[in-house]
Amino acid sequence: MKHQILIETLAPTDSNIITESTNDGKNTWLSGIFMQADLRNRNNRNYPLREIAEAVNVANLVIKETNGIFGELDHPQTLTINMDRVSHVITSMRMEGANAVGKMKILCGPHGTPMGNIAKALIESGVRIGVSSRGAGAVNESGDVSGFNFVTVDLVATPSAPGARPESIYESLDMAASGRRVLTLAEQMQQDPDAQKYFKAEIMRFLNQSLFTKR
Repeated sequence: MKHQILIETLAPTDSNIITESTNDGKNTWLSGIFMQADLRNRNNRNYPLREIAEAVNVANLVIKETNGIFGELDHPQTLTINMDRVSHVITSMRMEGANAVGKMKILCGPHGTPMGNIAKALIESGVRIGVSSRGAGAVNESGDVSGFNFVTVDLVATPSAPGARPESIYESLDMAASGRRVLTLAEQMQQDPDAQKYFKAEIMRFLNQSLFTKR
């Protein structure tokens, strides 16, 4: 069997993501289910418990050596982690039954990343956050996965409006005129505190325009 890129998305209702913040509001954390074993998913693939458990073991070794695993906002179709799209860092993972449960820190604030600041703004605006695991492995005719090589867990965002279709937030931001404005502000936030007060308004304007267009 030939190895292939495997991307599995868990909707907010499946991942049970919980948002935590420090008292000063400077740090934002997300925790919940990152991967599931012994369950046929929406892609008709099943990851045996031993594959997910081994992936968690490997992830923890990497976390111990590097202090975390970077992840992106949205899920690219490659195994490479693009540093210009990093939004968070995974700080811990563990097995709870057949679920791989983890915790990640959003890279936001004056010393954060553009995508991290976008992720935090989306969370604060009420957008529901899901997760998407990324790795590679072999899949047999029955959909069973073997030789799974875990890379990371990315964030995916879905508008909370009823009937809104999940789609690539980064692609939308990159293509839409208002989206380009948001990305520009995100970059400016790294050095220009004055840009921060406009950032959330631009995010909300983009989301409202996107939902209005879909309707």
